[in-house]
Amino acid sequence: MKIFFTLILMVLGSNLAHADTCVMGAEISGVVSAATNDYLERVEKSALEKKCGSILVRINTPGGDLQSTRMIVERMLASEIPYLCLITPKGAHAGSAGAIIMMACHVSAGVEATHLGAATPILGGGQQLSDDLRKKIINDTVSWMEGVAKVRGRDQKFAKEIVTEAKSVGVDEAVKLKAVDYAVKDEADFLDKVKDHRLGDKIIALGEISEFKPDLRAKILSLVADPEIAYLLFMASLGLIYFEITHPGTIAPGVLGGMGLLLSLVALHKLEVQWGGLALIILGVAFLIAELFVTSFGILGIGGIASLVIGSLFLFDTEATGYALPLGLILGVAFALGSIFLGIGYLLLQSARRKRKSADGVTEEKGRVTSLEEGQQAGQIEVMGEIWKFESKDKLSLGDTVKVTHRQGLTLQVKKIEQ
Repeated sequence: MKIFFTLILMVLGSNLAHADTCVMGAEISGVVSAATNDYLERVEKSALEKKCGSILVRINTPGGDLQSTRMIVERMLASEIPYLCLITPKGAHAGSAGAIIMMACHVSAGVEATHLGAATPILGGGQQLSDDLRKKIINDTVSWMEGVAKVRGRDQKFAKEIVTEAKSVGVDEAVKLKAVDYAVKDEADFLDKVKDHRLGDKIIALGEISEFKPDLRAKILSLVADPEIAYLLFMASLGLIYFEITHPGTIAPGVLGGMGLLLSLVALHKLEVQWGGLALIILGVAFLIAELFVTSFGILGIGGIASLVIGSLFLFDTEATGYALPLGLILGVAFALGSIFLGIGYLLLQSARRKRKSADGVTEEKGRVTSLEEGQQAGQIEVMGEIWKFESKDKLSLGDTVKVTHRQGLTLQVKKIEQ
């Protein structure tokens, strides 16, 4: 009897321990890219911070780039929190990179009328691979996939065939082949089955779903992270920078090229998202400072503000806690700095215009002789409140009124006005 009550208390204690836990909800839709990798990294950080017991990933993707997929799989295999992956909604698929990600999930399933597979590597533009390169990439991917399948207890033959033969199967067939764990009716059915799923001697903790929706940072990254778009952005940015170098003073191509180059480097995995954000912030500050010295009609200022905003979104995570910055604060700081620099630039421009006007507008103005040199045909006069050197064909006296006929550098030519 004592043992019975002890077991009851243990079960109740386990239920109470998981009563307050949560499930972090996320989604992979569209092309798998650097944006997807960054998004899932932030999802996991947020789940750890909120002490969620698991991460629910809803998948519907045609595939994506191999490098991003490898980074996602590495994260899943090393994760302290179980990934629960579900192909949803009905008719969805986990193709290519999506199928590889499904193999790496701790628990996987698909709703009715979904399928997965066809993970043969191809070039981004669909070009034909040479035989040697194709063989090398496929063999490398196969050995990697077999290792992932072995770790997760999935069928290694299927893992090989989706790479070598582009095999694709429906969810019911995938369950029979041990490619996924369950075929379910919907998300609720999947979570209900997960309650009884064990990972070794561990029970998966479930609770209320806390959604991690793609924010502005994720949307901007998704826009440029498609491999083809990233390549085109990179080449276009180089072209704009070249145009600025060969046609100095056009400004707009240089601003757009600089920002586009940094964004493309992030999309192509040559810069971490955070380092890309820092570089954009530095570039934005440089644009704003340049606005003080270069007449750009506001182009440098606008580019600087845009670069500061995008850089801040990349540098600081507005969803995961720890370095959370509200979008309103980012926009406020960027526009405040932009207003200050643009205001100073406007004042400097107005001052320069006044000086230019005072220099070019003295012709035909009247002045008064304030000092004379020997010969009384040179000296200084006061014109429009400013002191200028003068030369004249007339002999002048102190206090005489003169009229400026023209200017040579900083010396005015004048003639005496008869009283």
